[in-house]
Amino acid sequence: MDPEIISKLSSIVGSDNCKTTTAELYTYSMDASIHKSMPDAVVRPRSAQEVSEIVKLANEHKFPVIPRGGGSALCGHSVPVDGGVIIDLQRMDTIKDIRVEDLYAVCEPGVVCDDLNAALKKEGFWIPGPSSSNVANIGGMVATNSSGDKALKYGATRDYVIGLEVVLPTGEIVHAGSRTIKNSGGYQFEKFFCGMEGTLGIITEIITRVIPLPEKKAAAIAVFNELEHAGQCVSNIIAARLIPSGLELMSNVCIRAVNKALDLGLPEVEAILLIEVDGEAAVISDKIKKVSDICKESGAISVEFTDDEKRIAELWKGRKGMIPALSKLNEDYVTVMLADDMSVPVSKVPMAVKEFQMISDKYEIIVASYGHAGDGNLHTKVLMDPTRKSHWEQAEKAVNEIYDVVLKLGGTVTGEHGVAITKAPFFHKERAALIPTMKAIKRAMDPNNIMNPHKLMDWEGGFITHLRYKIERE
Repeated sequence: MDPEIISKLSSIVGSDNCKTTTAELYTYSMDASIHKSMPDAVVRPRSAQEVSEIVKLANEHKFPVIPRGGGSALCGHSVPVDGGVIIDLQRMDTIKDIRVEDLYAVCEPGVVCDDLNAALKKEGFWIPGPSSSNVANIGGMVATNSSGDKALKYGATRDYVIGLEVVLPTGEIVHAGSRTIKNSGGYQFEKFFCGMEGTLGIITEIITRVIPLPEKKAAAIAVFNELEHAGQCVSNIIAARLIPSGLELMSNVCIRAVNKALDLGLPEVEAILLIEVDGEAAVISDKIKKVSDICKESGAISVEFTDDEKRIAELWKGRKGMIPALSKLNEDYVTVMLADDMSVPVSKVPMAVKEFQMISDKYEIIVASYGHAGDGNLHTKVLMDPTRKSHWEQAEKAVNEIYDVVLKLGGTVTGEHGVAITKAPFFHKERAALIPTMKAIKRAMDPNNIMNPHKLMDWEGGFITHLRYKIERE
């Protein structure tokens, strides 16, 4: 990059917050996805005004800008495929205001979800977050419309955003939404920017709705000898008008992985359901008993339920540690972020998990099924040797077949992680009729195409590209 541009960037954020060495740039060349590409520079602004000045400079010199939060995205959202400048928003980490009497909080994009919830907990409130809430930044959650295991009952990030401050591709700072729970004034731009993945602007402030913490929790662990029976149980629970606060599926591969990595001693059956209910203390025991009865009627060979907070945390430990645990299952294989977070109608979960297992059995790689099954949001991590060309070829075939199943069942290719690069080919297949409209909006708002280019609707080509892995064999 032109030294003059670097000098101007340094003058905006300070020389300590403008990174250009190879080691520093390498750190920002990857997120948690399979992709990698080096930026030309990294800047760490402290205010919306500094972000605005960086964007204006990008428009003047026509270089890409890529916003980045905690780097926990799984589809290549913050990977700079064309180089350019990564805008690291983690210094913007102030919780500006908490007003539980008005049911909202105001924070900057670099605030970590768990940190916001720790502050809210003192007031008896919270917001639901993704499984990566210990590292996920609020700005990134909004940009990807992320969600996690509580989405079944409590919804996704978009459901909580009531106001935003955004730096547009022109550098203009705008405010959308309000500080009120209800707002019917025209286009809902505070919702429009949710899920835009940095292609239409950079989020610099979030006003999020907050909700009361539940009085009490209870959990059940249901054990199944048939994966399909576990999937049917999920559908049966929802059909019985029970909406758990969490309903997680773990297949045999996942169970063996967390046992090996975390020594949890879970029964190594075909499938386990982890079910959590919450609410008023007076009704919790009745709710979890109803859930337990449905599990048994659906074919569970055993059901344990508890309202002990320590035991609940222990049960959830395996689910939280799923991704790193899977990499320990086979010393020659690692967890690769492919076919990661599709969603199907809840009634189709049994059919989906059955077909995913058939696809897994077809190839030398391992496809591990698990996920937030209560809202139809399934995950199918791929276990493979990423240094082998043949494994990438098999993974490509398996992933294509998995998404064909998802679309056949009336599902969507992403329930919570977004699109970016990894999901783009399948997103284009799912939303083919709307891709031209999305491109038109992008061109109208970002005529110089500086905002996170070649992502989402603008990605072309396959998904096995710009790999962070070195293929050495076959």
